[in-house]
Amino acid sequence: MTASGAAAGRVPRARFPGFDRVGVVPAALAALALALPLVTFKPNRIAAGRGVAFWAALPPAAAAAGGLLLLLIGLAACLRVAPASRLGLALVALAALAGLVGLAPGAVALPGMPYARVSFAAGFWTLLLAFGIMAADGSARLALRPGPRVLLLGAVLLALAGLFASGWWNGLSILKEYAAHRDGFWAEAVTHGGLAFGSLFAALLVGLPLGVACARMPRLRGAALPALNVIQTIPSIAMYGLMMVPLGLLAGAVPFLGALGIRGIGAAPAGLALFLYALLPVVANTAVGLDGVPRDAVEAARGMGMGGARRLRAVELPLAAPVILTGVRIVLVQNIGLVTVAALIGGGGFGTFVFQGTSQAAIDLVLLGAVPTVVLAFTAAVLLDAAAEAAGRTPA
Repeated sequence: MTASGAAAGRVPRARFPGFDRVGVVPAALAALALALPLVTFKPNRIAAGRGVAFWAALPPAAAAAGGLLLLLIGLAACLRVAPASRLGLALVALAALAGLVGLAPGAVALPGMPYARVSFAAGFWTLLLAFGIMAADGSARLALRPGPRVLLLGAVLLALAGLFASGWWNGLSILKEYAAHRDGFWAEAVTHGGLAFGSLFAALLVGLPLGVACARMPRLRGAALPALNVIQTIPSIAMYGLMMVPLGLLAGAVPFLGALGIRGIGAAPAGLALFLYALLPVVANTAVGLDGVPRDAVEAARGMGMGGARRLRAVELPLAAPVILTGVRIVLVQNIGLVTVAALIGGGGFGTFVFQGTSQAAIDLVLLGAVPTVVLAFTAAVLLDAAAEAAGRTPA
């Protein structure tokens, strides 16, 4: 046989995909999580609980199959696989984790214990963190365009909605808290969204024109931005307290305002504080965005006979939109979090459950307020990041 014939008949050996150093973190977390308690079992809402290990918290077959699947996907994170495969495996692991933890109440709680509570424990949160990191890593390596990124977010949110609607998690303590506070939950959700988005809208009405003026007048910029920066340094609790005094005095002096809901406690001081916090990112990003508009584009618009107002509306603001939207994202994510603290002054929102749960030592009631806040902030960040990136893309 000739050398060429031998080479042609040689079977190529499969190549090892290689080692991924970034993947060591989720792999180590996943391995650690399987040795930690998956859930906490309590005989009632306020009693002390005990952790139940992954292998004891599930039916034997589910524990064996699910544990093996999660361990294998965790090990796969250490390999240099395609970004799409990395993202897909992470999503499979997260879906498996959601399904497995729904089995825990039936395996841990006895039928004769109607008040028993089964809550997420360290193992669940560690697995969620591990595969969340893996999913984020895969998504970042894919460098998804804005459209597919939003579609992926929508698919995840729909899957979560389907999980809750199916009743699969109804045995878990957080869903029992939701069932006990169903009407109040949605009322507080409307309040939370109203404060976060309403303060953003008010900040845009004031901040956009002020930002344009700062870009045009350096002296105004030198005075306005430092003043707004001072506002950002005031802690949220102190800011809410500062707003309570003038609004309380104003409501006492003008009873009509009190009838409209403007008083020293409640949504009014919270909304005003959030509005003031939102001004700096909107004003600063508007000014910086306009500063970054290419002079050639402005001169070309001027040469076409565009006046100042039309040039601003048709050329400068569209070109500055990515930077402005980045400021809007900062404001919205910031305000969604700060609304939680507003519950301390009667502002309502998801913080109501956080502080009620803290006072009652009911961690699942705390989660009932914290989890939707995180989901809302994450969704807003992804959507506005995608909008900013889309606005910055120039047509081919």
